[in-house]
Amino acid sequence: MTTLPSVNWSYPTSVRFGVGRIKELPDAVKAAGMKKPLLVTDPGLASLPMVADAIASLKAAGLDAAVFSDVKPNPIDKNVEAGVAAYKAGGHDGVIAFGGGSGLDAGKLIAFMSGQSRPIWDFEDIGDWWTRADPAGIAPIVAVPTTAGTGSEVGRAGVVTNSATHTKKVIFHPKMLPAVVICDPELTSKMPRIITVGTGMDALAHCLEAYSSPFYHPMSEGIALEGMRLVFENLPKVVADGSDLEARGHLMSAAAMGAVAFQKGLGAIHSLSHPVGALYDTHHGMTNAVFMPYVLQFNKPAIEQKFERLAGFLGFKNGYQGVLEAVLKLREDLGVPHTLSGLNVDDAKRDLIAEMAIVDPTAGGNPVELTKDGALTIFDKAMSGEV
Repeated sequence: MTTLPSVNWSYPTSVRFGVGRIKELPDAVKAAGMKKPLLVTDPGLASLPMVADAIASLKAAGLDAAVFSDVKPNPIDKNVEAGVAAYKAGGHDGVIAFGGGSGLDAGKLIAFMSGQSRPIWDFEDIGDWWTRADPAGIAPIVAVPTTAGTGSEVGRAGVVTNSATHTKKVIFHPKMLPAVVICDPELTSKMPRIITVGTGMDALAHCLEAYSSPFYHPMSEGIALEGMRLVFENLPKVVADGSDLEARGHLMSAAAMGAVAFQKGLGAIHSLSHPVGALYDTHHGMTNAVFMPYVLQFNKPAIEQKFERLAGFLGFKNGYQGVLEAVLKLREDLGVPHTLSGLNVDDAKRDLIAEMAIVDPTAGGNPVELTKDGALTIFDKAMSGEV
């Protein structure tokens, strides 16, 4: 039994949150105006009963649904191109983005690109490039997260790797925001431990960097605070007992909150994690978790005073140092590698990683300007383990 409520939210979009809400998928799809949806997910999920059950429920409701699952853990441009081809060949009229970050991002990008005539890279999140898109060519999206981490279900962007340059790019458009989201904690209950840890730490990274960002956005900053509390309190519970649906639900909330909060900005955790993930195909959330304490130390001069408030809110003693020690303890308790070598990352491409990190769109939100020397310093400490 769980005391989690079943509620409807409209921030930032329509969110149907609660145990068992996946049963409402056909209604959500119809509410988004679809009759022939393409369910986009990853190969691992595509073979599981939850996807078969979802398709069965859609067909029982008279919806002619099909599945596309040619999606890598770090989606690449060719995945999106193949998805758009499947979308057009099947005569679909909308997308169900179903899964973790890869399925959600790929699904959103397929819906976005289904009616565009320009290359995907023309819509990178730079300045007003999003205005180049034809909004009428963006298909409706229903999002169903099956992990509690990326928060992509409530985001207006998708991350995709350029397979030619091995560079992660953020593609943005306001209409990429899903029309309806179903957050059902039961869908996350069978996640492998390592995915639970990685995605949970991703949610923490989103909230932590949004809070640290120097830009003015009080609403997002407040959301980031509560998101961090939910992760610190519930991620250990979920790792200890994967069937704890109440803790699972709180983590799903934290994931969505992180994605809402990072409208305020991200920082060096993400700007270093992106090139490492693109070059070494590491899990994004776990890579964030490894970089986290080293970036905090790099940013200490700019965030130390602000972290006095954060420590007070989270119930930690000793201000900034208390937050850092809590992060280190959480990583250790959950089995997060202390160094990049634990993710099979070496230093052969350290120079390239630093160069990619400083031009990553997320670098601009770091509270200390991220130079190449600074990126190299953080990377080297993440290799050596020196905090």
